[in-house]
Amino acid sequence: MPRTLRMTKRTIARTFAELPATDVLLHRSGLEFMRDTIAGVLAGPPIGATLGFWPIQAEEGRVEFEGTPDFDCCNALHAVHGGWYGALLDSCMASAILTCVPKGSTCTTLEYKINITRAAPVGVPVRATGLVTHAGRSTGVATGEVRGLDDGKLYASGSTTCMIMALPVPVPDQTT
Repeated sequence: MPRTLRMTKRTIARTFAELPATDVLLHRSGLEFMRDTIAGVLAGPPIGATLGFWPIQAEEGRVEFEGTPDFDCCNALHAVHGGWYGALLDSCMASAILTCVPKGSTCTTLEYKINITRAAPVGVPVRATGLVTHAGRSTGVATGEVRGLDDGKLYASGSTTCMIMALPVPVPDQTT
């Protein structure tokens, strides 16, 4: 059984300087990066704090996020904005692909699609699960679901394709 890790300490970057530097990323596989973010060793991206979700578990090919939409995520129709579901699904699906990426590489979303099955009420906690269906040398594909933590209802689902690429190796300053 693969080892999983549940988030115990949320560390959220508040400035660009607090985000992990490229040399930090170069020395971790995508799975190590996700596990270190969940454990609070590395600061997580500020979008999670802004939108109220964060990763809680990571294993190869699978990542879970939990979150709760609040009033700040609503549109003019008093409903949770579709972009909230999109950001949550994009995050969990791309993170699932990242867990399959080797040291020295990363991934970024090329495209994603979501289907909102029903509106999640404001204040209802949800879990988003991203599952990899393909992780190759240059692309990865994943699916995702957002379900209520208490009711198990499916609120949204999606799919994504990500580009997998080598990180640029920083060039030492030759002028000194």
